[in-house]
Amino acid sequence: MDELEETELVRVLTEPKNALTKQYHKLFFMENVEIEFQDDALKAIAKKALAKKSGARGLRSTLETLLLDTMYHLPSRKDLNKVIIDAGVVNGKNDPILSYNNKTKKQA
Repeated sequence: MDELEETELVRVLTEPKNALTKQYHKLFFMENVEIEFQDDALKAIAKKALAKKSGARGLRSTLETLLLDTMYHLPSRKDLNKVIIDAGVVNGKNDPILSYNNKTKKQA
């Protein structure tokens, strides 16, 4: 069997009925928060899985590590509307972009 390529891993993240990004959308929705994965973030997540040589299995662990802190703080942030994940967040250069009642700022 051949390893999946970046584009195929991005499809695994987004296309199946129970795709990982859809699962996180539902988890965040339960806290009345929207989560947005930008295209560059999805590609960066796929690249991390490729670098680890973990294939599609590495996608879940990458997302869990990436969103653990944000998800931990969700219940205490009642005014949070939206979380935006871009490639900078995936690569550890930026914090997630948080939108509070129409105001956007980086996570502290």
